[in-house]
Amino acid sequence: MDQYEKVEKIGEGTYGVVYKARDKVTNETIALKKIRLEQEDEGVPSTAIREISLLKEMQHSNIVRLQDVVHSEKRLYLVFEYLDLDLKKHMDSCPDFAKDPRMIKRFLYQILRGIAYCHSHRVLHRDLKPQNLLIDRQTNALKLADFGLARAFGIPVRTFTHEVVTLWYRAPEILLGSRHYSTPVDVWSVGCIFAEMVNQKPLFPGDSEIDELFKIFRTLGTPTEETWPGVTSLPDFKSSFPKWISKDLSAIVPNLDAAGIDLLNKAANGPKQQWPPKSSSKLSSSTQDAIEIEVAEVLYGLMKQSQAPSKQDGGMIIDLAKMGVLWVNCEAPKNLLLISGAATTVDGCG
Repeated sequence: MDQYEKVEKIGEGTYGVVYKARDKVTNETIALKKIRLEQEDEGVPSTAIREISLLKEMQHSNIVRLQDVVHSEKRLYLVFEYLDLDLKKHMDSCPDFAKDPRMIKRFLYQILRGIAYCHSHRVLHRDLKPQNLLIDRQTNALKLADFGLARAFGIPVRTFTHEVVTLWYRAPEILLGSRHYSTPVDVWSVGCIFAEMVNQKPLFPGDSEIDELFKIFRTLGTPTEETWPGVTSLPDFKSSFPKWISKDLSAIVPNLDAAGIDLLNKAANGPKQQWPPKSSSKLSSSTQDAIEIEVAEVLYGLMKQSQAPSKQDGGMIIDLAKMGVLWVNCEAPKNLLLISGAATTVDGCG
């Protein structure tokens, strides 16, 4: 720790205390996270050190960079690049945020781009929310923070100061106690965040796990064996749950157009006859799920434009094409066709 000097405490994160600090060698401002250990007398678990060390290899423009891992016998510190604004603060400080659909699309695109990269490297977030989506004030670049920490330290229930962690973005399979879940839990969270950006208020603001589940069920309907095979076998599912019928999402997110509602349905519901997204569905545990949703967002953005894609949008498409997605006829947004597969063809996107 001799290399880093604490400047000030800036908050209590999900996994511990966060400090603004200075790298004495480079004079760079960094974020220093002191990780809370459940059993401090037992020291730092070797499994946690291995998991976190792997995250240093994650290099992407939409992921907060983990620069260093410093651990002693009983302490673990993570050194991240420093960003002092998150999506929640940004939305709270901008009353007209929801009136800027282009910025919402840009943020959503960046969230999904970062998630697609992490999922392709077999890393899940499990606790995605506006508070850990950090924003560069100068460039509006959005970066995902705290990726992979849930695998190392467990899905959080309380913060370092024992504040209850928000459940508003947590997937129903986790709330129902499932021990077997994959990338769709992150896609679910993105759907919740997307709706919140459009409505400028949380989609499912539950104050307990059961309240969170009931808020979800009141909107999407109470799942059954027919709509979600295996749901009644999940540890926390109760046959006594009220039987709600699903509502039209367009009534829940009235400011979103038809294409946006379709995208939100993809994130929240998955294919028809399957509630919620499951590993056997199109939003599968393979890397393709987040990539398909990501490309769908760009498709949504281009469909709303009367002109050909901008150079920036074209660059996004080319970037996605390199990830294994086929785009056809990009010069005619209304005729855009998305096909999942290994081939990568881009016509008119340069």
